[in-house]
Amino acid sequence: MNTHAIELTTRDGEQLRFECATDQNLLEAAADAHIVLPAQCGQGNCGTCYADVTHGDFTLGKHNPAALPDGAGASGTLLCCTFPKSDLRISLPFDHDRILIGEIKVRNAEITAIDSVGENTLRLELRLASNEDDGSMAEFEPGQFMELEVPGRDIKRAYSLANISNWDGRLEFLIRLQPGGLFSTWLREQAAVGQTLIVHGPKGAFGLYESGLRPRWFVAGGTGLAPMLSMLRRMAEFQEPHPARLYFGANRPEELFCQTELKALQAELPQLQVIFCVWKPDNNWQGFCGTPVDALTQDLADAAVLPDIYLCGPPALINAAEAAARAKGVPDKQVLSERFLPTV
Repeated sequence: MNTHAIELTTRDGEQLRFECATDQNLLEAAADAHIVLPAQCGQGNCGTCYADVTHGDFTLGKHNPAALPDGAGASGTLLCCTFPKSDLRISLPFDHDRILIGEIKVRNAEITAIDSVGENTLRLELRLASNEDDGSMAEFEPGQFMELEVPGRDIKRAYSLANISNWDGRLEFLIRLQPGGLFSTWLREQAAVGQTLIVHGPKGAFGLYESGLRPRWFVAGGTGLAPMLSMLRRMAEFQEPHPARLYFGANRPEELFCQTELKALQAELPQLQVIFCVWKPDNNWQGFCGTPVDALTQDLADAAVLPDIYLCGPPALINAAEAAARAKGVPDKQVLSERFLPTV
């Protein structure tokens, strides 16, 4: 069987190497070499494993075009459906510390709370069971996600964490219930406090990028708020001085959630501005009328310092925000994103 040499270079300049067969995708080959790269769906649908091939030839297999960012070009690829035709050199858009050498952690967790926070949106809280390796600690980086599995059923879905690492084993998720979704239906009809879920992770490369004291602007649509909450809560915990803005959008005012939590966060992080954006406001709405991208575009026009921009939401929001940032001269390296597509 023919194999090719694969060389990965992370954003912070670290390199990893492994061999990949011509009929094997890069994500699988890396895992065979005990290198667990940030990924989520494994089927070319989410874009989490996006990377740039800087040298060599490859085939990009079946995938969802929306998982690739606009303007990705011929070098842009998804590692989970990339098959080498030659030796490859690949540039990864994340630092080395987001790569796991070894195995993904798998732990049991008990549901401690499950509450409605908005229309078809739940807050799910879990507490990890103690084990010999980790005790009760929940350790992860803000911006990462976990995969949740219902024991005894072939249902596993990925959700971003909304809280920060803690010694109590607490995990918090904001979950949009998808019509007809397998996991969504289970959450809606069967999930209850005291039940056990199996937790895989943490995973993912999305998160805070250390770049001095540049302003940090966060743009979230729907449950894309979860990783932004995690990152802002970390900033508050460490009392980081960066000027910060959060643009949080919904179609209608009643679809906005976590407003109490965001007010509490502003008290802990006084430099944080929160801009609520409503696309289809009613006559009583007093906030910004339009999308988060509209508000972002407006504020970029007057920005004295071009900020680092963090994006999380559906592909249409991500693509529009990236285009707006590019049009205003924000360097691509200062725009970090995680797009998500509904999974049933």
